[in-house]
Amino acid sequence: MQKQALVCGAGGFIGGHLVKWLKAEGFWVRGVDLKHNEFSKSAADDFVIGDLRDQEVVQKVLDRPFDEVYQLAADMGGAGYIFTGEHDADVMHNSATINLNVAYYGQKAGIKKIFYSSSACIYPEYNQIDPHDPKCSEDSAYPAAPDSEYGWEKLFSERMYMSFHRNYGLDVRIARFHNIFGPEGAWIGGREKAPAAICRKVAEAKDGGEIEIWGDGKQTRSFLYIDECLDGIRRLMDAKSFRGPVNIGSDEMVTINGLAEMAMEIAGKKLSIKHIEGPLGVRGRNSDNRLINKELGWAPSWPLRKGIEFTYHWIQEQLQKT
Repeated sequence: MQKQALVCGAGGFIGGHLVKWLKAEGFWVRGVDLKHNEFSKSAADDFVIGDLRDQEVVQKVLDRPFDEVYQLAADMGGAGYIFTGEHDADVMHNSATINLNVAYYGQKAGIKKIFYSSSACIYPEYNQIDPHDPKCSEDSAYPAAPDSEYGWEKLFSERMYMSFHRNYGLDVRIARFHNIFGPEGAWIGGREKAPAAICRKVAEAKDGGEIEIWGDGKQTRSFLYIDECLDGIRRLMDAKSFRGPVNIGSDEMVTINGLAEMAMEIAGKKLSIKHIEGPLGVRGRNSDNRLINKELGWAPSWPLRKGIEFTYHWIQEQLQKT
């Protein structure tokens, strides 16, 4: 019998790619989101335009005991959206409401298994002060001190889903994403993350020109290409008993200056960097992959440059269309 999956947030970057992945595996897929994907037609068998903050919408889409549910829907964006503080109330209210609804009505519908996408933003700020040696092992999440309200909401929702597992037997899987990127992600408008923003700036700049980077550019991060993220998600969902929380990310750490230089090399441009004030988040962050490698035998295989090449050329194509 054909397995059935529900993807919440199917109109978004990761959700859109996940729908394609599930279809390729033979699933019947329903997607739900406030909007269709901006860059490609959804591969979902059924796509519902609906607001998951609305209990009636959630009950409507959870009309059967799905084999797998993927809860990716959230109010989120890059540093320019998350770390200014201007969107904190909306981020916490919108995302928490979605998760409360999906967990509650999901268990009532008798869904077989649910994946929740948490974030590396749950990790304590005090462990990410040294850009060269951040601590992001899964067991370092407590004592809790996320660097943003976005991170606090993600941590709350992790605990809420695990409570539904303990109290109602909901089969939950939780992953903490570390900066997932690739084609068909936000690249303009304020919600884009560092790889897309930098690729866009480099693509727009004339050779010999200048691009702006927030801060001194010495802050460190790791970035995981979308295809590898999906592989990690599916391995976690197929695990017999391991449910996380677990990191899904790359452990190839790079400075933001280094990321910009990589994009310049790909573009064949020599540009100068102007460092300006802007929202930054933590000083250093890198995925600790020891647990996922031990439990699932998973580790990313793509070098960062390979993913940035794909992303840069895709953004270059988008610019040519405008």
